[in-house]
Order: sequence, then C-alpha cells, then structure tokens
Amino acid sequence: MMILSPLEWMFYLAALLAVVASVKVITGKNSVHSLLYLVVSLLAVAVCFYLMGAPFAAGLEVIVYAGAILVLFVFAIMMFGLGQDETLHAPKIASMRIWLGPCCIALVLLVQLLYVIDSSALQEKLTSNIIDAKQVGTLLYGPYLLAVEIASFLLLAGLIAGYHFAKPDGQYEHLNIQQSTNEKGEL
Repeated sequence: MMILSPLEWMFYLAALLAVVASVKVITGKNSVHSLLYLVVSLLAVAVCFYLMGAPFAAGLEVIVYAGAILVLFVFAIMMFGLGQDETLHAPKIASMRIWLGPCCIALVLLVQLLYVIDSSALQEKLTSNIIDAKQVGTLLYGPYLLAVEIASFLLLAGLIAGYHFAKPDGQYEHLNIQQSTNEKGEL
C-alpha cells in the first residue's frame, strides 16, 4: 500500500475541492451562485499550482482568472440580465443551508492553504522546483505566441457573439429609423 506525503494529501484535497466546486458551477440553477462556486474552483486550482511548485502560475490564476475574468462574468450577467428571473423566484428569507456548501468548501481550502504556507517541511520541498516569471514569459512570447493570440481572438469573438445573441429583438430599431430619415433628408 502506498503512503501519501502531506504534500500529496494537500494536492489531492485541493483537486477534489476544485472538482466538487466545478460540478456545482455546472449544475447550479442560480448564475450568481455558480459564479461563487467558480471562484472557489479557481482558488483550488491555484492551490494545486502552488503545491506543484509553480507559485507564479498560482498567482496568475488568482489575479487573472479569479479576479479579472470573474469581473467580466459579473459584468456579462448584469448586462444580459441573467440574474433577474432568478431573483424574482428566490425565497425572501435565505436559510443558512444555502451558505453551508460554499462556506465548507472555502473553509477547507483556507485551512489547507494556511497549513501549506506555515509548514516549513513543505516549503523546502516546494522551493526545489520553482518556475519563475521569466520562464513563463519566454514560453508564452516564444513558441506559444501564435496560440496565445488565437486564444485572445476566440475570446473576443465569443464575447461579441454572446452579446449579439443575448440582446433583445428590436433593441436597435431606433438606429435604423434614424438612419433611414437621414438618408431621406440627404436626397
């Protein structure tokens, strides 16, 4: 029987939390709750990166994905009005059971992260194979430059298509009327 080290236990626990939170993102009925589970999932993935010896990637995961990308998602929910129907049918008094799942997952993740940061034996093992920012930058702007640019264009196309499909019909009717009156006035 194979005995796991504390570092491996922490990694598998963070991976399990990421999987559970990701399943809750997909199966959630409320889009705002799904976003909160997505935050927990991204933080758990950041812990996995940290435990694998990539603190720079963990920091980028927190800053870029858990920060900037989720702000974009919240903006999209507000712009498309995805949360309006959900709030109309929500119970007026929220019970504590609603908060139990996210709080438990976030608490386990916090305890795990504090244990990993405080443990000097784990710190010595993690510092042996650290990937720094220069190595990541060399790879991103070297052989993978085209892939990074293609991914950015795909994200932009997805955002434009999402906005186009989510806008209500007839939203820009007034622009067509103004344009046709301008054309008639110029004749």
